[in-house]
Amino acid sequence: MYSSAPKTLPSPRTTVENWMRQFQDWLCHRLETADGSGTKFSEDLWQHEGGGGGRTRVFQNGNVLEKGGVAFSAVWGEMSEAAARQLLMPDPRYFATGVSVVQHPRSPMVPISHMNVRYFEAGNGEAWFGGGLDLTPIYVDEQQARWFHQQIWEVCQRHDESYYPRFKQWADDYFYLTHRQETRGIGGIFFDRLTVGKDGSFEELFAFVQDVGEVYGRAYGTIMRQNAALPYTEQQKQWQLVRRGRYAEFNLAIDRGTRFGLETGGRTESILMSLPPQAAWHYNLTPAPGSPEAATQAWLRKDIDWLADVPVA
Repeated sequence: MYSSAPKTLPSPRTTVENWMRQFQDWLCHRLETADGSGTKFSEDLWQHEGGGGGRTRVFQNGNVLEKGGVAFSAVWGEMSEAAARQLLMPDPRYFATGVSVVQHPRSPMVPISHMNVRYFEAGNGEAWFGGGLDLTPIYVDEQQARWFHQQIWEVCQRHDESYYPRFKQWADDYFYLTHRQETRGIGGIFFDRLTVGKDGSFEELFAFVQDVGEVYGRAYGTIMRQNAALPYTEQQKQWQLVRRGRYAEFNLAIDRGTRFGLETGGRTESILMSLPPQAAWHYNLTPAPGSPEAATQAWLRKDIDWLADVPVA
């Protein structure tokens, strides 16, 4: 029997949560394919004390990826007033859903990568998106770095011409180890609190976040395949451990996502899955002048115009 009663549309939070789940599935499949070992992500389900939970997926001991994580969560609850102030929440009640990704390759020739897309709703009705992606090469390949930034630029151009220069600068400032006076890698883009209504409609901002997730999967899969078979030495492997140490320093001392997860009673294993399987710290280490390590160190600075020699017509 035909009914003319209007169908109930899913709420924005349900729409985003459903896509985040599907995106996690899609990205895990792409990374497994790029690794080529037949190894699959293991899955760990967990519940949040306030409400909701997540699916943490971890990949270990593949051909290319030594350790990788793709974590989905959709959680809600009420944080302490102190935590709400620290995280600039307009209301201590919250809903948050997102996918967070970090990949640590076996080879020092394949860069570490990170991507995060997220959606928040505060108890007062305010809602916003955030996210970003960046690349941390152990050895910077200038041509590949420029190609990576061009892929991001093209995505940003489809949505707002101001996005790439704004969010690239934000990434330079955010992915920066102030105690080391160096960037984490070659950057990418970072954005936070793209607020529904103020910075665009829900549909517009959600479409941008979806494209950020897609370009990460496509671009990083390409880099994995290009670099996986490159030879490397034990010295280069040791430099990889040093750079992994810098990565761990950032995630533990600076990263906002780590802080949010810990402040809101998140699952510790899932929050810290971003840490490398092995890392090294050497006292007062300085790369030898003229070495490949020194060349990479020289690239770890803000405000590099990676599109300077790339046609943008």
